[in-house]
Amino acid sequence: MGLTSFLGRRFVVATVRGLSMEPTFRSGERVLVRRGQKHRVGQIVVVRMPGDQPTEAGPFGGRRWMIKRVVATAGDPVPANLRARLAGTVVPAGKLVVLGDNAAVSNDSRTLGYFAAEEVLGTVLRRI
Repeated sequence: MGLTSFLGRRFVVATVRGLSMEPTFRSGERVLVRRGQKHRVGQIVVVRMPGDQPTEAGPFGGRRWMIKRVVATAGDPVPANLRARLAGTVVPAGKLVVLGDNAAVSNDSRTLGYFAAEEVLGTVLRRI
């Protein structure tokens, strides 16, 4: 995912890269992202890849970002199909379970585990 524009403090334009969110979003499409907000199940968010470190200064820090769908938030039960891969039966405080819509090619909570809620840049509002 490429973050291509910074539209003030509240909005970002992001370019989808890869196939993990097909058919919802296709590679090359641009989406409008609202920074911040509380995360809810079903929302599509832009989140920093776990373990990624900033590589440069600036509003996005040269970080690697992902676009994924929130399937569980802190306090929710861990989805049954992920219980063998994620520790515990309830999503821990400050964590999210996120999945790509195209499971066959998505790098998400199935392979990376829980995502830190504080690492979410924002919520996708719509394609542009």
